Amino acid sequence: MDASTTKVDQRAEWLAAARKVMETEAQSILSASLRLDKNLIAAVELILGHSGKLIVIGIGKSGHVARSIAATLQSTGTPAVFLHPTEAAHGDLGVCQPGDSILMISKSGATAELLDLVPALRQFHPAFLGILGNPSSPMAREMDVVLDASVQREADPEGFTPTASSAVAMAVGHALAIALMQARGFTAEHFSRLHAGGQLGRNLRLRVGDAMHRGDEVAWVAPEDSLKHVVIAMSQRPLGAACVVSPAGTLIGLITDGDVRRALQAHDDIRTLRAADVITARPSTLSPEALLHEALAFMEDRPSQISVVPVVDAEHRCLGLLRLHDVYQGRE
Repeated sequence: MDASTTKVDQRAEWLAAARKVMETEAQSILSASLRLDKNLIAAVELILGHSGKLIVIGIGKSGHVARSIAATLQSTGTPAVFLHPTEAAHGDLGVCQPGDSILMISKSGATAELLDLVPALRQFHPAFLGILGNPSSPMAREMDVVLDASVQREADPEGFTPTASSAVAMAVGHALAIALMQARGFTAEHFSRLHAGGQLGRNLRLRVGDAMHRGDEVAWVAPEDSLKHVVIAMSQRPLGAACVVSPAGTLIGLITDGDVRRALQAHDDIRTLRAADVITARPSTLSPEALLHEALAFMEDRPSQISVVPVVDAEHRCLGLLRLHDVYQGRE
């Protein structure tokens, strides 16, 4: 066997190992989802029943998971902070206040740093919740509610790297966050207020009318205009399409760059072609009142992605064009 064949075999093994990791983690998460029961409901009710924030605690790999879960909770309407157990023992316990709840995350359920912190936390009379890889552990006995994050085995070949266990703990944390989100009636509008500077917030805050191109920015053509006129108009206003409209401004159809290319391929002589000959009649459209979040799903969640869409009012008058690029990056 030559070196090149050996290299190919190694690469195949790497790919197989990577796929096995994802399959194992996916199965572990599915198993954990089937174990969600009344304890999840009890956890939601306990958190809602305490007026303060949720303090999420973990160390090591579980600490990284805890930080992420705290961030997800914050962004979905549940006030939450991450507390490192070692720093808590050296003054950061001051972040805790009466009315807070505690969420501890541990694979073993026997993490010394977390167990040692429990007596000090009890002075604040919190609710104690755990996302634990061992629901029969010493830590489980200290919790008011335990969410089972156990796994049969880790995803690495040797079974000791916290892969599947971290994925399951994260998924259970997300499940808790979204259940709390539902319980609080947290909406897209609330989400946008907490994400004012990000793409998600922008798409939930702005509407199609805020990002669309209109007026002289758009190539407007009539059905009887020559294809040459259409190409010139589209070149002068390079948005990827021309809107074909009636004298009253009603949308008749759309001509995209692709429509022009197909016309050139299909005809040796294009001098006699008119806009009406290459038009896409009855194209998909958007309302100017639609949220950019909705527009993005409309343009992407389909077998063939749409890169540019006409925007029309209730009377089907064409107001302009929205590009997928505008949804992601805003107007330039």
